[in-house]
Amino acid sequence: MIIIMEKGATEEQIEAVIEKLIGLDFNVHRSTGAVHTVLGAVGPSELVDPDEFKVMPGVMECYRVMTPYQRAARAARPEGTRIRLAGEREGEVELGGTRVVLMAGPGSVEGEEQLFRCAELAARGGAKLFRAGGLRAHLSPASLTGPDADSLRLMKRAASTFGMFLVGEVVEADSVGIVEEHADVLLVGSRNMQNYPLLRAAGRARRPVLLKRAPAATLQELLVSADMILDAGNPDVILCERGVRTYGSYTKNTLDVTAIPALHKLSHLPVMADPCRAAGRRDIAPALALAALAAGADGLLLDVHPDPSKVLAEGAQSLEPEQFLELARQLRSLAAALGRSF
Repeated sequence: MIIIMEKGATEEQIEAVIEKLIGLDFNVHRSTGAVHTVLGAVGPSELVDPDEFKVMPGVMECYRVMTPYQRAARAARPEGTRIRLAGEREGEVELGGTRVVLMAGPGSVEGEEQLFRCAELAARGGAKLFRAGGLRAHLSPASLTGPDADSLRLMKRAASTFGMFLVGEVVEADSVGIVEEHADVLLVGSRNMQNYPLLRAAGRARRPVLLKRAPAATLQELLVSADMILDAGNPDVILCERGVRTYGSYTKNTLDVTAIPALHKLSHLPVMADPCRAAGRRDIAPALALAALAAGADGLLLDVHPDPSKVLAEGAQSLEPEQFLELARQLRSLAAALGRSF
């Protein structure tokens, strides 16, 4: 930690801070300048709240140099994490490498026919990961429910039929086991980014975890949540930027494109983007998808539906078939221009 003393801080005040630091097992280096005295403290910074020092007499500011997340930090694996999926029918997929991975599917499951039509459309666009939400309205947390075993079996069959891996959402710690049994990737939605019992349960699972950023969360808070999954024993975590709340009202959320390169710098984990949920409308989502890819996203999550006007939930953000296929073509061209494959 770095502690800057106020101009005119007394020797007694400085010594009181040093004494407290030593009592907390810090090694202290003092630097006295013409105006301020600066104390550099090396020790268990992650266990100490800087505010404990900010309120002490004579202290002007206190900064924690060490991040509160360790396992998710870039320094823990400078070469970056690559997550591999392999299946007999699905082939192989790698997230975090030079390839851009596409994840697509409907916002809700409305029946077997609709599910298979969505899976076929997703596969035509080049998706290797298939995601389908449960039967829910998304308007209230009370309506948020995870898929049951029958729905998961149906989703898995649809995904496998068209050579895709299944992404299944987990909403409660108790549901991780059943989703893990059928899905290839576990999805922790934005509402559950700080659901610590769920994160610990996902960390004990044997499937990769896609962790979505909450709409009011900082990047540090997202990485702390990722750390909890990693700390529980699961090394395969994928971060997802899905839009944050701002003063703008034209779109559902604001896609934080700057978060993508920032997360790559701060963390070794793969980063995906969810432009459809950020925009909340299909006319803007394609432009955001291209921007996310240009910013370095390792993959994209897109909502697709054969007839979005008939979707039970979130139809406005679901891409129409031709729109989705055209976007997939543009993404391939952009990926090639960036020296990546799609």
